[in-house]
Amino acid sequence: MLTRLVAGAGLAVAGYLAVALALVASSAPPRAAGPAEGGLDFAAALAADLDGLPPRLTYAARDGTALPYRRYPSTGAAGGRALVLVHGSGWHGMQFHTMAQAIAGRGLADVVVPDLRGHGATPARRGDVDHIGQLEEDLADLIAMLRERGAGPVVLGGHSSGGGLVVRFAGGAEGGAADAFVLMAPFLRHDAPTTRPNSGGWARPAVRRIVGLSMLNAVGITALNHLPVIGFAMPRAVLDGPLGDTATTAYSHRLNVSFAPRADYASDLAALDRPFLLLAGTDDEAFFAARYEQTIAPHTDAGTYRLLPGVGHLGLVGDPAAIDALAGWLAALPAGER
Repeated sequence: MLTRLVAGAGLAVAGYLAVALALVASSAPPRAAGPAEGGLDFAAALAADLDGLPPRLTYAARDGTALPYRRYPSTGAAGGRALVLVHGSGWHGMQFHTMAQAIAGRGLADVVVPDLRGHGATPARRGDVDHIGQLEEDLADLIAMLRERGAGPVVLGGHSSGGGLVVRFAGGAEGGAADAFVLMAPFLRHDAPTTRPNSGGWARPAVRRIVGLSMLNAVGITALNHLPVIGFAMPRAVLDGPLGDTATTAYSHRLNVSFAPRADYASDLAALDRPFLLLAGTDDEAFFAARYEQTIAPHTDAGTYRLLPGVGHLGLVGDPAAIDALAGWLAALPAGER
């Protein structure tokens, strides 16, 4: 009897692994970027004036890697407040140049804009990290560096997948490092009520591979997490332009998981128990902006919600009304020590 049970269990495990590996092998994200249709409107990003862009600086992550960021010093007294802004999928911190200049120029915060690991001009491995959760660790190390250099309250904000990473950060072991949050059209999960199919055509996931790798990770097998699982419909106008070599068109499984709230995203949302601002445009191509409050508010009462008429997904970060809304919210926050 025992022999039969052991043999049966072994067959079940072998079958589980065989199915998982077959799923991993059966799909891959598209190699080519640049959609014939769908995707996101990069017109605002391409037209952004980058005059006065600060130089890239670096900070040391806990694994010793030097990671890049830009700093926009505040022109006024804001109690030492720092506003860290996290970019969305496929892009980098330069997307916040207009917003960062405006907020720092109004004396509301020192604005710090990192290029996340695996992104930007010269990443060690584009579209990849070392392990699931490393992006949260990197943000915590950045915040720790800012505090060592005298920062007071730290507001952690993000756009799109960057907003999803902020939600994940709040719900993780490092979440207490931030004092307030800003969510700009955040990605919550692929199956959240706020998400349009494939984020409006921007995301090209290898669904079977993702399922297979998730099955393997569930039993502690992470050796294949370096495989690419999602591609992005980056327009040819971006790839062929002056910033084309800074775009990231595909993610490994471990980066893709790291860049979004956990599967139980309601628990991550519940961890947003400090003041947060949610901004979204009514013309968002990737997400259903009108559904954010009804999706998030049942889990936390700490939020302020602002929908901006006529504003699209990528244009949100440079929109004057969005900047004014963020500025007004920051001005109303306590500016003293933690």
